[in-house]
Amino acid sequence: MWNTNRATRLRSKAELWGLFILLLYTGPLSCSSNFSHLIYKIKEGLSKGILIGSIAADLNLGVSSDPPRSFSLDLKTNSQQYVTLNNTTGDLFTSAVEIDRETLCAESHEGQGCAISLDVLILPQQYFQLVKIKIIIEDVNDNRPHFPVAEIRVSVPENAPVNARFAVEQSAVDPDIGIHSVQTYWLVNDYGFFTLDVEENEGGELTPFLIITENLDRETQAEYVTDIIAEDGGTPPLLGTATLRIIITDVNDNCPKFIESQVNVTLYGNTTKGLQLARLQAYDPDEGENAVITYSFSERVTQESRNLFHLDTITGVLKLARKIDNNTGKLYKLVVLANGPTCIPEVATVTVHVIRQLSGPPAVVPRYIASENDGVVSLSESEPPFTPIAFFTIKNTEPQPKIECFLETTGPFRLVPYERFKNEYLLETTEPLDYEQQQDYEMVIVVRNAHGLVVNTVVKVHVLDVNDNAPVFKQSFVEIAVEENNPPNTFLVQLQATDADSESRGQVYYLLGADAPTIFGLDRSTGVLSVSTSLDREEKETYRFTVRAVDRGTPRKESIATVIITVRDRNDNSPRFINKDFTFFVPENFPGFGEIGMLTVTDADAGENGWVALSILNGSDIFVIDTGRGALRAKTPLDREQQGTYYVWIEAIDGGEPALSCITMVTVLLLDVNDNPPTVLFPQSNESFMLVLPNTLPGTSITEVYAVDRDTGMNAVIAYSIIKRTDGEPGSFDIDPYTGNITLRKALNSRGLYSLWVKVRDHGQPELYSTVLVNLFVNETVSNETLIQSLLPRGADINHGEDPPIKEGREGERVPNQCGELRMVLLALTVTCLGLFLTVVSLVTFICCKKRKPKKKRLDIEIPLKLNHEMVDKNPMEISNI
Repeated sequence: MWNTNRATRLRSKAELWGLFILLLYTGPLSCSSNFSHLIYKIKEGLSKGILIGSIAADLNLGVSSDPPRSFSLDLKTNSQQYVTLNNTTGDLFTSAVEIDRETLCAESHEGQGCAISLDVLILPQQYFQLVKIKIIIEDVNDNRPHFPVAEIRVSVPENAPVNARFAVEQSAVDPDIGIHSVQTYWLVNDYGFFTLDVEENEGGELTPFLIITENLDRETQAEYVTDIIAEDGGTPPLLGTATLRIIITDVNDNCPKFIESQVNVTLYGNTTKGLQLARLQAYDPDEGENAVITYSFSERVTQESRNLFHLDTITGVLKLARKIDNNTGKLYKLVVLANGPTCIPEVATVTVHVIRQLSGPPAVVPRYIASENDGVVSLSESEPPFTPIAFFTIKNTEPQPKIECFLETTGPFRLVPYERFKNEYLLETTEPLDYEQQQDYEMVIVVRNAHGLVVNTVVKVHVLDVNDNAPVFKQSFVEIAVEENNPPNTFLVQLQATDADSESRGQVYYLLGADAPTIFGLDRSTGVLSVSTSLDREEKETYRFTVRAVDRGTPRKESIATVIITVRDRNDNSPRFINKDFTFFVPENFPGFGEIGMLTVTDADAGENGWVALSILNGSDIFVIDTGRGALRAKTPLDREQQGTYYVWIEAIDGGEPALSCITMVTVLLLDVNDNPPTVLFPQSNESFMLVLPNTLPGTSITEVYAVDRDTGMNAVIAYSIIKRTDGEPGSFDIDPYTGNITLRKALNSRGLYSLWVKVRDHGQPELYSTVLVNLFVNETVSNETLIQSLLPRGADINHGEDPPIKEGREGERVPNQCGELRMVLLALTVTCLGLFLTVVSLVTFICCKKRKPKKKRLDIEIPLKLNHEMVDKNPMEISNI
């Protein structure tokens, strides 16, 4: 009664607490309360950054507040590692730590569920709340059913009735719950004898049961091997597999049977004791104790017969227990029983006919040389020919016996008289015996006396096996092809070797030869050859090594096979240029489509994977490339003065699938060729002149010739020289060969026009040059420009004397005009006449000017032809007397 009241009170308290917890989890709380509770549900395995819930929105908190709210996690719990909280918005997200329900709640059962509990604080003080958050983790089908063992054994007796059930104890386990756990089992192959049923216990666990659908017979098939599949309820379902080995155990459902149920034996009256008369053999298809057979005489066999004949209860050998009287002639019928456990004995009848011999039959007395047991001689196959087996002595009571003794057999044996003694015969082999060809021989020693009485003595020879056969490989050369980049521990081939010897001598195990690389492994028992690492054809294309098949005999014998492994190519290597980039130096004006340089590219792959095509990514309008040879060519001659350096990107693509490629940069540097003569920039014209004052001091720089050359290097180094002078005082002016600076060498005594032909040449090969005419008018002033122009050298004057210094250059450069030579002569005469008149006027004007103005020393700059006379007067350049 007390226990009942106590149980009632406890039940009432439990109901009250349950109601309180339910209200706590489900009842809404006021926003002004300092305690709130939220429940969220998420699935396990979510990635980082998935929104779990918004605390501010779920608690109906205002969007904006002053001061703003902040949210923070209580760091005392371990659950905070799975989530991240936005401190400003209150949004709760999954973290980088993935949630695994099976790991998180490993100790809870399915009914308890799995959840994470968090405490969130809302601050500052005027908004303070403690928010209890519960995140329920829902299961997903992320685990595959698995069996606790790889092979499950179930023993079934062969007399099991149809519909008998046998539990498969090692059922599958799935960490998932609910529909995602194991839902059913099935067999891959039921052999028509089995099916599976599933039972669920009180805890909800499923146990598969093996059901027998047909009658079994161990003697027909003793074992069945199939796969048992466990399937869960996910979408798609996940499977787990184990090997199911069904062992059919034996029951005693078979009884012994004689091979021969009627045996006839003939004896002569003087047969000696111990002769084997017959061997009865019975068999029982059962195994173990159910197949044990014992032999015995039936109760109907008389005591006299029992005393005369002996039956071995184990082997069934029937022997003569004592010597038979020579004068006895009688017929014996012996009933022999083969007894098995719980079986009715099987019956065989042995009829022994004893023939009376008045004169006495010959007696054969065997003496075995080789090992003998129970009438069976054991002889090793390694024995040489003419190995003695036994002596046979023929005895007869007649005073003058006439004995005939010979051997009846089909084996390699002979029976020969022994030379030293009469009536002695030697049984020996004639050839080597071979266990692998025949293991047992039976021969008959036939002895016949003068009365025609015959005595047959049976001799059995059992050949003993020796380890005389080496294992033989099914293939002495094994060729294997495998693609490179194979996964580790790839199966290559299963080697097979056989040994004709018996027992352990015929058991073969496999070994790698000493020349085999360490990356290959060979299973000693199965002969499975595998490679432990990934092969690379570019590192090595062919592996050749030996394998050994060794038996377990003494001494051990072995044979060797050669394994050749060819690694097939895959397109796993990009083309590679021999250099990271290429630089070619080519002289400018190189002929179009001439070979600028060779690009060598290699691809370690083979076949189409190693075929490489080259193409130009930029500059294909200027350059072309020979895909086969890799020769880079320019479509047209290149001019260094237009562009001195070219950068060309070349791509190499192989023929694999997918194609691989690489890119290199080719720098083409044009080497200068002396194809440009110097260009004179100053003076600008052969018809310009400079005013030089007569009182200019020697050593004064008068002017300079300035020229440039578009070439480079020595081709652009310029030298200046005066090649012709038309001045009145030879040697009045010098020119600096390096700078082109013209200086006064000596004082000027004569006035008038001085003309200097200056040659401007480079240092190239061949040498190119230009010429320019420098006109210097020595006078105090330029008063009559027309006169000066008339004094300038014309075409005829220029060509007078040495070869005309014609400027060699390309189109567009200045070359003296010789076409209007005649016209210039006529014009010169006219100007000369006019010039004399102007000279007189100029001298008068000059004298007047000297009296009115202080004298100034001037050095005029270059005055081109047709220059305005006023500019000359306004822009003189003073010359220092220093």
